[in-house]
Amino acid sequence: MAERRAAVVGKPIAHSLSPVIHNAGYAAAGLTGWSYTRIECAAAELPDLVAGLGPEWAGLSVTMPGKEAALAVAAEVSPVAAAVGAANTLVRRPDGSWYADNTDVSGMVEVLTGAGVRPGATVTVLGAGGTARAALAAAARLHAAGVTVVARRPAAVAELEPVADLLGLALTAAPWSEAATLAEADVVISTVPKGAADALAASDAADGSAGPVRWRSATVLFDAIYDPWPTPLAASAAAAGCGVVSGLDLLLAQAIGQFEQFTGVPAPR
Repeated sequence: MAERRAAVVGKPIAHSLSPVIHNAGYAAAGLTGWSYTRIECAAAELPDLVAGLGPEWAGLSVTMPGKEAALAVAAEVSPVAAAVGAANTLVRRPDGSWYADNTDVSGMVEVLTGAGVRPGATVTVLGAGGTARAALAAAARLHAAGVTVVARRPAAVAELEPVADLLGLALTAAPWSEAATLAEADVVISTVPKGAADALAASDAADGSAGPVRWRSATVLFDAIYDPWPTPLAASAAAAGCGVVSGLDLLLAQAIGQFEQFTGVPAPR
């Protein structure tokens, strides 16, 4: 079998567990000629990296900060990636061009549905970056009753409004000082970086938010972080009896979609 290659690209990248998942999948599926690695790559470096890849390359998983840059290197973009304005997947097509997709969205829907989230849920999203865009698309697919985005910068929330309009979502903005009231939602999706939400789980929130969160046991928390785990936010939700899913759950779910697009064979879940 001819060599076939794939990789995860981003910066920083050393922590990524994607090679563990994909290489285990290749082994389980009997894809002996396949390998999957990590490549450190900033967003501005992505076009040159992609242009220099040989024909043995089947696909790239794209993590931060390259998810928006990935759209620009693709000849074709999936409707969901276009709506979200970010791609986590680049698939090499037979003519050598690249197709951009976003499997974060389908992965997020899968993990939230698995945690018991039903249509009509109210959703609060912490943060307003690239992962928040995927969270909005997932909320739309779950027919959420409404979405509140809690962020430190009002301008960042404003950038999400066209995304919400495309998805047909009613979007409400809330300042970070009101973050602790997020527990009133049926679903809380935290997309903020490591440490940013820790104060919401503390007995004395020092960041100006009205913490700590007072969880309802019926709430489901999805925290997009997986290292370290559990986060203080996830630990506080679990202690209150909430359903909790992690970035590790999403990492697996979105990787399955990538695996199948890269290889053309069903993923050995």
